[in-house]
Amino acid sequence: MDEIVKNQWLDQDDRRVSESIRRHGCCLEYVVPCDGDQFRTPFCYTIGLFGLGHPELLVYGLDQGSAAGLLNHLYGTVRDGRDLVPGELLEFAGHDEGYLVEQVPNPGEILFRANRHYERPMEASVDAFQLTWSVSGFFPWDAGYPYGPSSQPRPGMFSALLDDEGDTGPCSCPRCLM
Repeated sequence: MDEIVKNQWLDQDDRRVSESIRRHGCCLEYVVPCDGDQFRTPFCYTIGLFGLGHPELLVYGLDQGSAAGLLNHLYGTVRDGRDLVPGELLEFAGHDEGYLVEQVPNPGEILFRANRHYERPMEASVDAFQLTWSVSGFFPWDAGYPYGPSSQPRPGMFSALLDDEGDTGPCSCPRCLM
């Protein structure tokens, strides 16, 4: 992608994010893994909670609808004045899953769109909490958890950077080169 086209795309995406925050209070960024990604799990995060004085929220391994439902619900909870706290276990009536709130130690390596929106460099990233979900009471570190470890990377074990120099893209897989 040449530089002019890239900048035009980024301008349009900046407007999309800002408009979503204006209309709904937050924007959700759902990221689907590429062929070359080390971790083959999708993730979704909020953009807008930082503007309310709260860390952004991040969840791995859920389909887009489930991630959106969870994050939109929690956005409303935070907007209404409740702060989430690392170590807190969130449970919801009618749902078997629990969600453990965990501090993300490297949000600058993951929340690219949030940092772009708030004009923050990677090393001064917005803060983030990861919501690690359980299945039938089992978390990823428990013996009875039914999915592999890459379905929900542990906080600090995932980076969306493509290389050690901090390059964020574009990826060279065939899908990204289209």
